[in-house]
Amino acid sequence: MSELLSIQNLEVSLKNPLNDKQGRVLRGISLKLDKGKRVALVGESGCGKSMTALSILSLLPQPPMEITGGTIRFKDKDISHLTQEEWEAIRGKDIGIVFQDPITSLNPVFTVGIQIEETLRKHLGLSKPEARQSALNLLTQMGLPDPARVIDQYPHQLSGGMCQRVMIAIAVACGPALLIADEPTTALDVTVQAQILDLVFKLTQQNKMAVLLITHDLRIVKGHADRVVILYAGEVMEEGTPNDIFEHAQHPYTEGLLASMPQFDSRGHDLASIGGVVPSPFESLTGCAFSGRCSKVKEKCRVEKPTFVVNETGHGVRCFYPSEK
Repeated sequence: MSELLSIQNLEVSLKNPLNDKQGRVLRGISLKLDKGKRVALVGESGCGKSMTALSILSLLPQPPMEITGGTIRFKDKDISHLTQEEWEAIRGKDIGIVFQDPITSLNPVFTVGIQIEETLRKHLGLSKPEARQSALNLLTQMGLPDPARVIDQYPHQLSGGMCQRVMIAIAVACGPALLIADEPTTALDVTVQAQILDLVFKLTQQNKMAVLLITHDLRIVKGHADRVVILYAGEVMEEGTPNDIFEHAQHPYTEGLLASMPQFDSRGHDLASIGGVVPSPFESLTGCAFSGRCSKVKEKCRVEKPTFVVNETGHGVRCFYPSEK
C-alpha cells in the first residue's frame, strides 16, 4: 500500500500577543496515511486535533500560530512551504476538508449551487452549464430532497444537516485523494449525526479516498478506521488498529477515554471521567504530558519524557509503564 500523507515531528507554536510568550500547540506529531485508508485522530478538546488538520492544509492563523518544526509530505512531495498559488491548486482538488460547523463554513451571500460550481469550474475547468449539472448530481448523491430547489438556496435557508451535506459535496466534488473530516457531526442533532457519517464513509469508499477523521468520540472509530491515533497535549500517546486500542489499550489516557464511554449496561451508575484538564500550550511540561492526570503515575513519569515505542505488530505507545493485556 503506497503512502499518501506523512507527517514527521510536526511542531506548531503559538505566541501570546499580550506578552509575546511562546506556547506549543503541537509537540512533535508523527503519523502516516496510506492511499484509500482511514486514520482516526482522537482526543479531548485542546489536544491539537484540529490544529493538525489546519497544519496539513496550511490554514493555521498566522500570526499567532506557525509551524516551527517537522515536515508534511503529500504524494511524496514536501508541502510544508508551498506558495499561495500552489496551495490553491491543491485545496479542493487533491485534499478536501469538512469542518465542524457547516453553517459558518459556507459563504452566506452565495447560493449553495454557486459555491459547489466554483470548485468544479476552478479545478476541473467545467463550463457554467456543466458545473451546474454536476452540482445537481452531487446534491442528489448527497441525499438532499429536491436538489433542483436546494441548488438556488442560501445556507441560512437550510438546516445544519443539509448544510453539512453541501459541505461534503464541495469537499468531494473533484475526487480528492484525501478527505479531512474535522468533527463533521459535532454541530448536528444526534439523529442526523449517523446519517452524515454513513454518507462520508460511503462516498470515500466508493471513490477510494483516504480519510483523516478527527473526533473525540471513540464510538465512531471502532467500525470506521484502519488506524487510530490517540492525541494528548499535542503529542501522540498511542497508535494502533481499532482492535489494539479497544481490546489491548496500553496507555492510561486511552484507558481513561475508553472507560468514559457510556455503556448499555451502565444505567444507574456514574460515568467514569478523567480528572483534571488538558494542559495549556503555554505550560512547560516536564516528563510525561499526562503525568498530572494519570492514576498510575510514578516519580519517573514526572521528571523524564517517555519515548514512543512501537512493537512488532505496529502498536505504539508513549508510556514508561504500559498496561499488559
